[in-house]
Amino acid sequence: MAGRVSAWGLYVTHQLFLFWLIWRAQHSGLRYTSGLHRINVVALAGNGVFALLHVLQTHLWYDGLAQDVNVFTSFGSVAVLLIWVLLMENNRRGLFFGARAPIGKRVAAFARKYHGYYFAWAILYTFWFHPAEATSGHLVGFFYTLLLMLQGSLFFTRVHINKWWTLTQEVLVVAHGTMVALMQGQAGWTMFLFGFSAIFIVTQMHGLGWSRLTRLGVAAGWLAAAAAIYSQVGWGRWQEIYRIPMIDYLGVVILGLLFAVLVRVFRFGARGPAGT
Repeated sequence: MAGRVSAWGLYVTHQLFLFWLIWRAQHSGLRYTSGLHRINVVALAGNGVFALLHVLQTHLWYDGLAQDVNVFTSFGSVAVLLIWVLLMENNRRGLFFGARAPIGKRVAAFARKYHGYYFAWAILYTFWFHPAEATSGHLVGFFYTLLLMLQGSLFFTRVHINKWWTLTQEVLVVAHGTMVALMQGQAGWTMFLFGFSAIFIVTQMHGLGWSRLTRLGVAAGWLAAAAAIYSQVGWGRWQEIYRIPMIDYLGVVILGLLFAVLVRVFRFGARGPAGT
């Protein structure tokens, strides 16, 4: 009982703390700066304290949220976060080889305005889902989660919107997924490696300002690496390359339609009292 109460109690407190900071920041008229706002310092300190409390809670009672909820809720929350980023960045880098998907301005604005709340939930839910155990798989996962928490603490700073910094957090899922699969002895590590990196080839690298020749070279290198690996593990598994991209791009469509409904229902961005 103590393990369950401590895990959920600390998680909910941490979650409400970050929700309040995001709301406070959005209603304080803050502008993007190169330095830290006072509220960023509070966020960084608060997340640091809760991280230490999570370690203490694990050592005292061990169990995290995983004792009560399915593991797919943790995977799914982060998957939707990554899909949300693809949708938000559509206007800047496009979705397919630099070409933009037909996502309306009000839908994109809605995604940007409210992304902080969803991202905060997905990150903290995942963070408190697992016990703070010192296995290789847990440590890799916690490093990635803490990096996302750091990003979430830097709202309204220029670092928060730096394309290289945000891209690093996106593509680290390639290393994270591949390493965890290898550590667990899963044969599907190639799916994570080439599935997530395929999204870099199709979408993410087109927002970096690289020349067409550079992008073609990177894509050719990716194809050569895929051919080399699958010639060893078996060509019968090559279909796994498109599984993750197919899920993610279908997810962008579903998420975009959901946001379009919410925008219409709540008249987000419309003129008049109901607008934002």
